This record gives sequence, structure tokens and C-alpha cells, in this order.
Amino acid sequence: MPARVLVDHRPGSALDLSADSGRDRAPAHAGELGVYLHVPFCSHRCDYCAFATWTDRGHLMADYVAAVRTELAYAYDRGLRDADTVFVGGGTPSMLPAELLAELLSGVRRAPGAEVTVECNPESTTVGLLDRLRAAGVNRVSLGVQSVHAHVLSGLGRRQVPGSVERAVEAVGTAGFPTFNVDLVYGGAGETDDDWRRTLEAVLALDPSPPHVSAYALTVEPGTPLARDHSRHPDDDVQANRYEILDEAMADAGLAWYELSNFARAGHECRHNLACWRQADYRGFGCAAHSHEAGRRSWNIHSVERYLAAVRRTGTATAGEEVLGPERRALERLELALRTRDGVPVEALEAGDELEHLVERRGDRFVLTRQGRLLANEVLVRLRVPPGSPGA
Repeated sequence: MPARVLVDHRPGSALDLSADSGRDRAPAHAGELGVYLHVPFCSHRCDYCAFATWTDRGHLMADYVAAVRTELAYAYDRGLRDADTVFVGGGTPSMLPAELLAELLSGVRRAPGAEVTVECNPESTTVGLLDRLRAAGVNRVSLGVQSVHAHVLSGLGRRQVPGSVERAVEAVGTAGFPTFNVDLVYGGAGETDDDWRRTLEAVLALDPSPPHVSAYALTVEPGTPLARDHSRHPDDDVQANRYEILDEAMADAGLAWYELSNFARAGHECRHNLACWRQADYRGFGCAAHSHEAGRRSWNIHSVERYLAAVRRTGTATAGEEVLGPERRALERLELALRTRDGVPVEALEAGDELEHLVERRGDRFVLTRQGRLLANEVLVRLRVPPGSPGA
């Protein structure tokens, strides 16, 4: 039997996208738009992190917020439509002073009923900050918890103040947020199956209990401290076992999987990610932010200083772009949909003996089984664009 190699579950990975939860299989309508705002400031860089973040640029916070607002204004002058969803990620957005974070958000024009999410670290999450965010229109918070065990966090090179998770979740409830997410990572050095079970039990027992949980298998990114320390590299079979523990715990708690790494109660799925995962348009603002519009991908300058200089000169900071042809877009759409509980059209797969137990037929769709989710890459490579489909 082959090793149970998990597909890449990282947020931000090339295939970390999905289709809808099954209630709406239609492509996103032409007017749907997500806006992503990147905040690159952190108090400490975790050993596994390869994102565009810095721990020594805090003195640039005000200038950075002003530059992102300038970039937004430039885009609106050129016809950018109102956002249906907004996602503020990083980095650690909650490191920004509350007024600066509110100022950043005020630069985004939003459609009525827009979902607005801000990522927060428990240590920097307070009732005062959350009250200010609610006043600024934020209606969803995503808390980066990763683990509740100090020795597991230490193995990830991550710091966390004891009791900060409980205090942050209590603050989310006090501030009246209608929904929130807890982010977890499994497979780190020193973590046991029992540690992982206790983390899940502790998270689900929080008050209020999270209606959405994202849980990602630890991955080794080139150039990170984790990459250089082979003794801390995760084991595929161990991670597969942790995923099975995760899936059972979420199901028992009433949180259904709707994408490989995402579990939610009905109605609490992240709309921003759902739209992106359906290949809807999204625009990224800030250093290293990515955008996608009708098959055209683009990305911003990576470094903070060069980003600021470019925006001052021209109002924008695009570093490069690529245009996806119809066939590539169609295949990618299938790859993304396969990762979700909506699955793919039966015509997109020849489900022979080699896929037995990996997919199951639900009406006119093939959907991954739990074993299929563990071996999703085995199914991905067998996808084909059905004849007659756009791009075929």
C-alpha cells in the first residue's frame, strides 16, 4: 500500500481553492469580487512561515496603510467594483493599532452585506480592538491558534501567551461577531496523536465554540528554519493519521468538511474563500498580494520598502502577471472543485479500479471519500476536461 501522502493543504498554495459547498454549483456571477489586503507585520516569525512578513518594519505601519489606500484609490479610479468579500491577512493584521486597521478597511468600497474577515493572533486580540473592528464593518475573525500545547508551539517556532486563546475567543463573543474561525496546524515536531486530540477537544470546548475550523498539515517551505532542520520535518503517515482524527472530531462536533482543510457548521463557510475557489475575481492590495481577474493573474512587489516607493511613484505596485488559457483555466477549475465536497462532474474522471475507495458518485458528481482526501493528488492527476466544456 502506498504511503498516505496528503495533498498540499496550505492556505495560499496553488491549489488551496475549492468550489461551493454543494448548494450552488454555478460559476461566480460576473459582478462578484473579493478584495484581499495584506498586512506584512509580525512580532515574531514562526519557523515554518514563508509568507511576506517582517518583524522589524513596525515603524512603517502608518506609511504602509496610506500606501494601500492609495493603491485602492488608483484601482477605483480605473473602475474597480465594490467588494462582495474582504479578507485582511498577513502577517498579523491585529498588530496594527485599531485606528490604523480601521483606516485601512475604510479604503475598501463594499457591496451591501459584504463579508469582512480579519486575521488575528490571540495575543493581540482584545475587546477594544474587536469593538473597533465591528464598528468598521468587520463581521468575521480568524484566530491563528495552531495548537494549545506549549511544547508543540515550541516545535513550530511559535510563541503564545498562556490563556490568550481563551481570552481572545471570549472577546470575540463579547464583541458580538456573528461567526469566527480557528486556525490549526498538525504534524509538528513533538506532537503526539493524544496532543492533537486534546487540541481539538480544547478548541471545540471554547466558549463560544468556533463554528468554523481550518486545520492544515504542516508543510516544509524552502528557506525557512524548519526546512533547515530535518529533525522537525513532518511524517506523511503521521499526518494522515492526524487528519483522520481531525475528520472524526469535526463530524462529531457538527462541523462538516467543505474543503480538504476546512470544516464548518452550515452557513458558516468562508464566503471569501468560496468565491476565490470558484475562480471568481479577486484583487490583492499591499506588498506581495496576488490578484485574479478573468484568467489574468498578477502579483505585487514583495518587499515593503519597494512597494511603498512604487505606490508613491505610480499609484500601483504590480511586479508581474500571467494569462491562463481557456484549457488551463478549465482544468484548474476541476482541480479546485475536486478538493471540495461538491466534487467534479463524472465526465471529468474515469473512475476505474485504481480510484476505488478514493471517490464516490453522488448524482452526476464524483466526490472524494476520506481516503480520497488523504490521497487527493492520486485523483488530481487523472482529471480531464470533459468534451464540450469551455476550454476543452
